[in-house]
Amino acid sequence: MVKEDDGRIGVVAALVRSSFLVDAVYAASAREYGLTQQQGQLLCVLMGRSYGMGELGATLGLAKSSLTGLVDRTERNGLVRREPDPRDTRAVRVALTARGAELVDAFYAETCKRIDDLAGGLSAGERDALAGLLGRVVLDNEVPMVFQEPDEEAAADRPR
Repeated sequence: MVKEDDGRIGVVAALVRSSFLVDAVYAASAREYGLTQQQGQLLCVLMGRSYGMGELGATLGLAKSSLTGLVDRTERNGLVRREPDPRDTRAVRVALTARGAELVDAFYAETCKRIDDLAGGLSAGERDALAGLLGRVVLDNEVPMVFQEPDEEAAADRPR
C-alpha cells in the first residue's frame, strides 16, 4: 500500500482511510448534538420507520446486550421509545419520539452537509463517478441501510 508515483493511493488504503475520515466527521457531528456516535446511528436508522430489536441489532451490527444498553440510554434521554409489536405480543419495536425525530432531523442534515463537504474539491462528474463506484461496493456487499440518501423517497413513504 505504498503511494504511487502520481500521488494516488491504492483502493484498500483509500477505502480504509475514507472510512476513518467519515467516521471522524460523523463522531464530531454526533458530539455537537449531545449524542454518542452509536446513538446518532440508531436515530438515523429509525428515521425511516420503527424496528424490532432483532432487526435493529442486525442492521447496526450489535449484540443483543449492547443494543439493549444503547436503546436504554437513548430512551432515558427521551429520544426513542419502546412500543408493542402488533404482530408479536412478546416483542417490542423501537421508534423515535417527537423529540428524537426533531433532533435527528437536525443532526442528519448537518452530518450530510459535513460529509458532502469532504468531496468539495471534486467536479460534478468526479462526484458522480465516486458515488457510482462506492454505491456498487456497498450494494455488492449488502451493507444495511444505516444512513439514507438525503432525498431518498422510500424514507418519506414509510410510517414513523
